Amino acid sequence: MTPKAFILTFFFAVIITSCSKNIDYSEEHINQTSGRYLYSPDEVIDVYYNNNKLFLKWRGADFIVPVVLDKNTFFVADMYKKLRFVQHPETKKRFLSIIPEGDSGPITYDYLKVADSFKTPSMYLKAHEYDKALQGFLEINKQDSTSVFIEEGELNELGYEKIRRKEFQDAIEVFKINVALYPESDNVYDSLADAYLRHGDSLQAYINYDKALELNTGNKRAKKYITAYKKSND
Repeated sequence: MTPKAFILTFFFAVIITSCSKNIDYSEEHINQTSGRYLYSPDEVIDVYYNNNKLFLKWRGADFIVPVVLDKNTFFVADMYKKLRFVQHPETKKRFLSIIPEGDSGPITYDYLKVADSFKTPSMYLKAHEYDKALQGFLEINKQDSTSVFIEEGELNELGYEKIRRKEFQDAIEVFKINVALYPESDNVYDSLADAYLRHGDSLQAYINYDKALELNTGNKRAKKYITAYKKSND
């Protein structure tokens, strides 16, 4: 964002915020609307109330103050979106609906309200629940194999971050997820082999370096390790 755009956005937010209404929310309304809404396959919006004030948690920000327009409608400057609490007339499920400019058009059901216990794949990953994380990432991959939430490089970097912290078993689990998502990539097997080797499992290191070399005969690190391993076991 350019400095000029930032200034304009800042002043716009200040003006909008000054228009925020004080609403006396009922306990029923708070119970019905507070909770977790699925923003994307790997992101949620947490809606909560404190001292009868509406707040959001989203993308690492725990204290987003929306501009309240009425009991069900609010503007979120961080998203640059106007949202409304709605309930589907048939399923009775609750959603956050995006309100288009001009407030015209049919009601849309955009962000589904899910259970408070709901976790995205990344949340499972952070909680070291790797099997559930894998299931979630595989589902995302099935829906969109080019999704930004399952990038090979991002998972690989996370695995090496754990290696730098000497959390070798966790690194292995992360690299296993990458292998499941990208079985034709020699790099994911190379990384998994590296993690096994640092963890002291030379056999699994050999198995995965061998797979990496099978997929890419030019993988020098894999070739070097396999040669050394075979010599040491002759």
